[in-house]
Amino acid sequence: MLIKKITFPLLLTITFPFLFPVNVHSLPDATDETPLETTTTEAQSETANPAPKLDPLLPETSTEPEPETPETPVVVNRKLVLSLKQRRVYVYEDDKAIANYRVAIGKKGWETPKGDFKVLQKVENPVWKNPWNGKISQPGPKSPLGLRWIGFWTDGKNAIGFHGTPGEHLLGQAVSHGCVRMRNADIIAMFELVDIDTPVLVR
Repeated sequence: MLIKKITFPLLLTITFPFLFPVNVHSLPDATDETPLETTTTEAQSETANPAPKLDPLLPETSTEPEPETPETPVVVNRKLVLSLKQRRVYVYEDDKAIANYRVAIGKKGWETPKGDFKVLQKVENPVWKNPWNGKISQPGPKSPLGLRWIGFWTDGKNAIGFHGTPGEHLLGQAVSHGCVRMRNADIIAMFELVDIDTPVLVR
């Protein structure tokens, strides 16, 4: 059998420009920095970011802070009424007596003054200086002034007030130099019931 050598010179350089039609205007420029726009359907957007569902039975909430309501101060109308005849002091709140305590009052020649006064001074554990010899008595239950002092009268030099006493056996008598003596436990209790300017009526 004879074999013929066949060559195909036309096949050596074949290009196919017509197989790849490209529209150069449809591709983005490599130097263009504008990002490609993407479109999202409304259904896709709602799925990605679903709106919160509100319970129709719950009230709407507000992020704004509620205004603070100023507190109404409680006004307590108290007064002390000292009955020299009964040798007793009464604590009144409005027109109701809420406490009363037995006292000793000023003796003859040193009477406790009558009139309308007010609390001028409150002192815990007062120090007493004897006006006759200048001796200082340290504070404490054995001090002549006891554990508390509530002053309601002064002439600028001397003062009169309620105070504790170590001589509780003398309560109910007129034995002081004008002051009103009380049991230490009682003066401590009354001390907490009055303030500066609380009225003091001595009858």
